[in-house]
Amino acid sequence: MNRLGNGLSEAKQYEDALSVRESQLSLMRRVDADEDDLLVAKSNLAVTYHELGRLEEALPLRRDVYYGTLQLFGEEHEETLTEASNYAVSLITVQRFEEAKSVLRKTIPVARRVLRENDTLPLRMRRNYAKALYKDDGATLDDLREAVATLEELVPTARRVLGGAHPITLAIERRLRGARAALRARETPPPLSLSEIEVDMLSLLLDD
Repeated sequence: MNRLGNGLSEAKQYEDALSVRESQLSLMRRVDADEDDLLVAKSNLAVTYHELGRLEEALPLRRDVYYGTLQLFGEEHEETLTEASNYAVSLITVQRFEEAKSVLRKTIPVARRVLRENDTLPLRMRRNYAKALYKDDGATLDDLREAVATLEELVPTARRVLGGAHPITLAIERRLRGARAALRARETPPPLSLSEIEVDMLSLLLDD
C-alpha cells in the first residue's frame, strides 16, 4: 500500500493517494504495527493532506510524528530535528506563529550543536524562525529586528556553504528582503493627513 500511495503521489493523483494512505494507517493501527512504521505512515498522510491544501488536518499528524520521533530517538537525533522542522513549517503555514517559534527556539540550538556545519537543516530552521517572527501580525519592533539580524547572518553562511544560486540561499535572501520591508514599514512614521497638518499649524500659531 505504501508503494501504491507513493506512486499516486508522484503522479499528482493526491485524492487517490489520500484514500490509500488513510486506509494504510487505519490497517496499521488495527494490527498494532511498530511505532516507527506508524510514524512513517502518519508523515506520508500529512504530506498528502498538505498537497491537497487541507493544512489543518495535516497539522496534528505532524505534531504526532514530531513527538513520537522525539520519544523514540531523543532530541539530538537528526530524524527528530527534521520532524521538528516539518512541524514548525506546518504551524507557520496555518499562522500559528507563537507555537512555531516555541518549537524552533527549543530545537535550533540542538540542531546547530549536533549537525555538521554544511548541513542545510539548521539553515532552514533559522530561516523559518525568522519568517515566524516577521510574518506575525503581533510582531514587535524587536521581533522584526531579530528577524532581519538572523537572516543577515544566514545569507553569507548559505552563500559560503551552498553557493549563491542554491534554492535555500535564494529563499533566505528573499526572506531577508521581506523582513527588511516589514521593519521599514514599522519604523517609518505614516504621512500626516491634511487634518493633522492643520492641527499642527494651529498649535504653532497658538504657541506664538
